[in-house]
Amino acid sequence: MGPWRCLLLLPLLAPAPRAQQQQFMEYVERRLTLLEERISQWHDQSSRYSTELRDFKNQVLGMLEAAEKEREAMRAEAESAAVRVDRLEREVDYLETQNPAPPCVEVDETLMDKQVATAKQRKNEKYTKLTDCSDTIASVRAMKILKRFGSASGLWTKDTAGSSEKIYVFDGTANDTVYVFPRMREFTLFSATRKAARIKLPYPWVGTGHLVYDGHLYYIRQQGLSFQVIKFNLANKTVVDSSVFPAEEQIPVFGLSPSTYIEVSADEEGLWAIYATKEDEKNMCLAKLDPTSLDIEQMWDTPCPRENAEGAFVVCGALHVVYNTRLPSRARVQCVFDVSGTLAPEDASLVYFPKRYGSHASLKYSPRERQIYAWDDGYQIIYRMEMKKKLEV
Repeated sequence: MGPWRCLLLLPLLAPAPRAQQQQFMEYVERRLTLLEERISQWHDQSSRYSTELRDFKNQVLGMLEAAEKEREAMRAEAESAAVRVDRLEREVDYLETQNPAPPCVEVDETLMDKQVATAKQRKNEKYTKLTDCSDTIASVRAMKILKRFGSASGLWTKDTAGSSEKIYVFDGTANDTVYVFPRMREFTLFSATRKAARIKLPYPWVGTGHLVYDGHLYYIRQQGLSFQVIKFNLANKTVVDSSVFPAEEQIPVFGLSPSTYIEVSADEEGLWAIYATKEDEKNMCLAKLDPTSLDIEQMWDTPCPRENAEGAFVVCGALHVVYNTRLPSRARVQCVFDVSGTLAPEDASLVYFPKRYGSHASLKYSPRERQIYAWDDGYQIIYRMEMKKKLEV
């Protein structure tokens, strides 16, 4: 083919590559458009899935919160049921110690009348000592203020006969819950009761005359016009025994503590009850208790007046009565009555307590430690006592 023919064919062949390029660009644009649509669709689906996942998560969290609330409610109901069951068991244990049938009540009343008659016959008889204890208080050697806890009135003590280090706290003059601290350290360091166990009693106490003795709590319950001494086992949380106190027409034993009708005290000789009646409303009475049966072994009329008395305790068979004034001043042991007759009242030392905050709501003597646990206007105080022989006073 000659050169001139090639020149003629060039215009015909030139448009072919441009057409292919245009088709290729259109193809690429279609693919990109399709890819963008798919990306947009994926983005929409991803957003929808994220929204659904977030809604599902919120729904699950709500269900978990509701389940937690239901679990807490069920646990609270279970604890409440356990408390009710425990209280029911204690009430059943207490009712088992009673004789609710009318004939048995008449028998109980007859026995109580006999007990009163026997105690009156033995009133003011010579006391036969059980130990060779012949000490009496000479002075207050030291005073230690531990803390301030609870109400203005109450009592705190250890087991006055056992070796336990537990601290028992009775807050107020009418309650049914006793706080128990494992040691003095926990009671001293913590102001709240979170370190304390709680003992729920079957019946509320009255006054501040209660006592922990040899693993048992002896506390006073008022039932109408009569008063019961209830013996409560601290180990198994059950009522062991109870007895209506055989004294007629009782009145508050301390003139400055009108809520206390019976003061249960312990010394080297055992258990005692300090009380007062309308028969001799000016002075106090003293009774020796059998810690096992709660029977009254012997009773005495004392020369110690009730007026301006704020508390009392027994040391080696001698009643020590603490007096104050209506406007709280310096408390002092101003009356001592020795049941054995070894120590005459006029020969006893006049013991003064250091000036404190107000007046004593309770005074618990520990014969094991020879010190007194006192409750003074909400302050818990320990008095360490200096002792002397009775014949040396």
